[in-house]
Amino acid sequence: MVLVAEPKQVVAPGELLAEGDHLLGDNAYKIGTQIYSACIGILEVDGNRVFVVPLKGGYFPRAGDLVGGRIVDIGLSGWSVDIRAPYEAMLPASEIPGPRGPRRHDLSSTFDVGDMVLAEVLDFDRTRDPLLTAKGPGLGKVSTGRVVEISAAKIPRLIGRKGSMISMLKNETRCQITVGQNGVVLVWGKSPEDERVAVEAIYMVEREAHTRGLTDRIREMIAKSRMVEQVAGTQTA
Repeated sequence: MVLVAEPKQVVAPGELLAEGDHLLGDNAYKIGTQIYSACIGILEVDGNRVFVVPLKGGYFPRAGDLVGGRIVDIGLSGWSVDIRAPYEAMLPASEIPGPRGPRRHDLSSTFDVGDMVLAEVLDFDRTRDPLLTAKGPGLGKVSTGRVVEISAAKIPRLIGRKGSMISMLKNETRCQITVGQNGVVLVWGKSPEDERVAVEAIYMVEREAHTRGLTDRIREMIAKSRMVEQVAGTQTA
């Protein structure tokens, strides 16, 4: 495989990225042995796979996606959920942990309008709205921590190649971070200060996703925040 454009480079629609023996990734298309960008974004290369992370774009649901969403309505047999997509999702009562799920008159006591839930996209096609499930480890109502919403197009950059960026953020901020494919990120820390630093770092990834050296700059930002925190703690002691 021969790369024509440089990895991490901002590319335009129709721009030649690579040619030869390669695997076609997201937001790219192939003509003969040449692969081109299908959008404005950042070129990424993972082994033999070439793909583009778009700079802008909304969320389009896919089965298996982890998503965060807000309950917007309670129906006869489940909840309507805003998952930041063009389509409102449905979370059936039968997809809640338990033998039968909650009964109709108990629905609001399980999830009420305005509640944040973490769920998985169970099924979706253009003939019906996305179907969610809250059956699974860690899924269900989100009652603690902080909720961060960023562009869904920046989620691949937040995760990083083989999870490198998100692993670094978890280690450096000492926070548990759960990333939804729809751009909803949940942060739990041992202290409000840890959560604040993690949130600041996540927004920095969103703002500067197209730039080089981002991982090092974020690590430096977190270290500076730690120093300020330590100085403040010393002064108030």
